[in-house]
Amino acid sequence: MEINGAFTALDPRVCEQARLSRDARFDGLFFIAVKSTRIYCRPMCPAPSPKPVNITYYGNAAAAEAAGYRPCLRCRPELAPGDGAWRRGDEAVARALKLIDQGMLAEQPLSALAERVGLGERQLRRLFTDRLGAAPIGVHGTRRLLFAKQLLTETSLPITEVALASGFGSLRRFNATFLEAYRMAPRDLRRQTVISQEGTLVLRLGYRPPYDFVAMLDFLRGRALPGVESVDEHGYARVIGPASAPGWLRVSAWPNGEHALKLELHGVAPTRLLDIVNRLRRMFDLDADPHAIAAALSHDARLRPLLKKRPGLRLPSGWDGFEIAMRAIIGQQVSVAAARTFTARLAQEFGEALPEGFAPGLHHLFPTPEALADADLTRIGLTRTRADTVRTVARAVLDGRVDFRGERMLDDFIGRWVALPGIGPWTANYIAMRALGHPDAFPADDLVLQKAVPTDGSRMTAKALTARAQAWRPWRAYAVIQVWKDSMGVAKPPIEEPKSLRNKVVIPAKAGTQ
Repeated sequence: MEINGAFTALDPRVCEQARLSRDARFDGLFFIAVKSTRIYCRPMCPAPSPKPVNITYYGNAAAAEAAGYRPCLRCRPELAPGDGAWRRGDEAVARALKLIDQGMLAEQPLSALAERVGLGERQLRRLFTDRLGAAPIGVHGTRRLLFAKQLLTETSLPITEVALASGFGSLRRFNATFLEAYRMAPRDLRRQTVISQEGTLVLRLGYRPPYDFVAMLDFLRGRALPGVESVDEHGYARVIGPASAPGWLRVSAWPNGEHALKLELHGVAPTRLLDIVNRLRRMFDLDADPHAIAAALSHDARLRPLLKKRPGLRLPSGWDGFEIAMRAIIGQQVSVAAARTFTARLAQEFGEALPEGFAPGLHHLFPTPEALADADLTRIGLTRTRADTVRTVARAVLDGRVDFRGERMLDDFIGRWVALPGIGPWTANYIAMRALGHPDAFPADDLVLQKAVPTDGSRMTAKALTARAQAWRPWRAYAVIQVWKDSMGVAKPPIEEPKSLRNKVVIPAKAGTQ
């Protein structure tokens, strides 16, 4: 048994124990490469266990493929969740991985990627090789091929469309690359599957347990905008742009208790599939490692019982950064019900209307920055000050003063936003939490946090709360979600909350006059 030199996050003894017990909690955190077959597998692979002498452990699929291994057809490594530790936070590798996930290397050279993260090309390549065991272009290539493998296995998309969806510009290039890497042609892997209904594309989005999907739906339900999105006890649905080619999607639990969510897509072009999957993985926080987060936060006596009570609580993000920013601004110092009412009016009044019967209960796209930059927002009931802030942010997004680029460092992101009139630290950190899914965003001005963190009935100042939360880094946003959920004071049954409680989720209001 060997362990790849670039992979130091887990002890080989831990890997061996997880492999023998087929522990799903380690899914995506390492892969098992078998020398005799030249195949790599997930920890829970159902195939007979190989001899330890024939095993090498790799920290990610790209490293295994760089060493000449191909993915197992039984356990399907393409379904494993990503290792969120490498893609979260402000380190150069994490920021570069976010850009690779967004497809940057499909259109631009490695030098452009290195420049975006403030490193030289050679330095970035060395960092990837040292820490991940594969070069950036190898990570990019593995990502494309595994997504193609999933589409070939789970859908009946024509192979040409699979090639486009996975980022290949030509079918010939796709066939050659796939054959070289996996030693089989795409047509040999392809097998038709039953699609649930006409025009629907179904994909699995894997996660590592535990995952509290009910709590995620509860959070999204209280904020759902009628006409744009809908949430019931089983899943989440929404419309997606652009207005020239709209589609819609639904996310629900995969049947039979599999550690995956079920994504159903309607009217979506193949070239948009990878971006949609990446957005949803961020939105539903599917790549988090709950055990690593709990291990870091459980040292705090206030958080320890919360983590034990809700071990699968994740960080709920949002579909679109601009939409989250509008929700945050409109929700400043008001209840979630009021914020939802005003934001729904905004969507109905200024969002693109879709044809009648487009999708069940879905009929409007959320407004674009262009639609709001000069809009008369007082007619939907916003105060003049709040309307000015909405227009200011819309213009700032259009001219590039602020953006939602996931590779931005947290301090840089916060600094750009608080420089805008009407935007304070609470709003900027809330946007970082829910638009970027940044694990360390921390709204220290939040009144609920200031009152709920101490247990003696006192209220902490923002400065004291920030000092207390230093020990929570780099997972402060997860501590926030735990405290917010606990502050509701509602004991949720294992399946669903009583209907009378579903709309009583409260977004904590910020302190001060932001």
